[in-house]
Amino acid sequence: MTHTPGSVRADQAARIAATPWYRQLYVQVLVAIVIGIVLGWRWPDLATDMEPIGTTFITAMKMLIGPIVFLTIIGGIAGVADLKKVGRTGIKALTYFQAGTIVALVTGLVAINVFRLGDGVHADPASLKTSGDASQYISQGEHQHWWEFLTNIVPNSFFGPFVDGNILQVIFLAVVFGVAVKTVGKTGEPIIAAVGRLTEVVFKVLSFVMKAAPLGAFGAMSYAIGKFGLSTLTSLGSLIVLFYATSALFVVLVLGGVLALYVRLNIFQLFRYFKEEFWLILGTSTAEPALPGLMRKLQFMGAERSTVGLVVPTGYSFNLDGAAIYLSLATLYIAQATDTSLSLGQQLGLLAVMLLTSKGAAGVAGGGFIALTATLSTVGSVPAAGIMLIFGIDKFMSECRALVNFFGNAVATLFVAKWENGLDLERARAVLAGGAGVPTPTSQHEPEIGSEGPAVVPAAARSAEAAT
Repeated sequence: MTHTPGSVRADQAARIAATPWYRQLYVQVLVAIVIGIVLGWRWPDLATDMEPIGTTFITAMKMLIGPIVFLTIIGGIAGVADLKKVGRTGIKALTYFQAGTIVALVTGLVAINVFRLGDGVHADPASLKTSGDASQYISQGEHQHWWEFLTNIVPNSFFGPFVDGNILQVIFLAVVFGVAVKTVGKTGEPIIAAVGRLTEVVFKVLSFVMKAAPLGAFGAMSYAIGKFGLSTLTSLGSLIVLFYATSALFVVLVLGGVLALYVRLNIFQLFRYFKEEFWLILGTSTAEPALPGLMRKLQFMGAERSTVGLVVPTGYSFNLDGAAIYLSLATLYIAQATDTSLSLGQQLGLLAVMLLTSKGAAGVAGGGFIALTATLSTVGSVPAAGIMLIFGIDKFMSECRALVNFFGNAVATLFVAKWENGLDLERARAVLAGGAGVPTPTSQHEPEIGSEGPAVVPAAARSAEAAT
């Protein structure tokens, strides 16, 4: 389906411009984050009591991720004329994911080798005591094998992945189910129609939940500052600054370079386009609540529905650029801090292991630490107990990981869509430049070339926009 910039009506632009600033979702979330920081700083005891507000919102969002991914993938596969294209798109996406992960890992390794922040710490691994959540993550990571993410893709039951929130298994079910529905021909047409209607209902539910996004951001940020305190930022502030600076350079130079040189789009315009999702991730410290918005907006930009439906959910499990930078940086920091000498060959060996372990804990609570421990346990030369050195500041690094993961998947989807000739580049440029408006809940069909109707998105996406 194609779009044209000229399909945007002046009345739509007027409606967008007339929306009061205080009703914009990103403004509300930003204000909530600021209030949460102040509350956590001045009244930490009260702020920690706000935790249920944040966790309830995130739980409500996660409740919808499984159905959205499942229905979107099925709808995307059903809309493809040739099933070979689904397999081709998947292979191209996985190829890009692995290349991106390698670059992200190398970026982290180079940064920590240049600045060597762990030198001089001289931590004794025997004196590092593990407790609480950290102890649980270490135990889980030590018993996790690099190949488990492959064998665990197949679920024990059909509904199990939705109950457990295992996105990899949901993707597996959706692809199998979508291909089956497509291959049975006319018998599957009523099912495809039902999927479309269910998708619209689920996105309508999402629009209800998204109205609570400012409360969720407030609760999560209040708890984080109240629980860990701003003083935590100063104890290992240099490591936090290095991680944020390295991630920013990766996004601007690497992702921005890929977007500019191949897709011919501007990364800074992409930042502006996804500002609502940016603040939502910053407030909740997870990229999952932004997944529906990412899919909706990429499709509105002109990326094919089938490509978006397949690449984005898969990328949330396999394309974790932020987690890759964190993993390599944290591993080398622990090695330096515990006076563990690693040669270049050993570091390259670590990189090979991290290519696999970084995929193993996607979507799991404490996934970063589980992957980190699995890496250290597999290599054996760096003490796993060393994660206690950075456990206290992990919360303040999770926002950056989630943001890099998010923009990494946005760029990956646009890259694969361009590679598959499934991106309306003229439409994308108009949207990013602000000349094609934003997705609205008022239109019902995507315009064909030369149409004079208002700019639109699929019916399912229309409902989600009600929240923004």
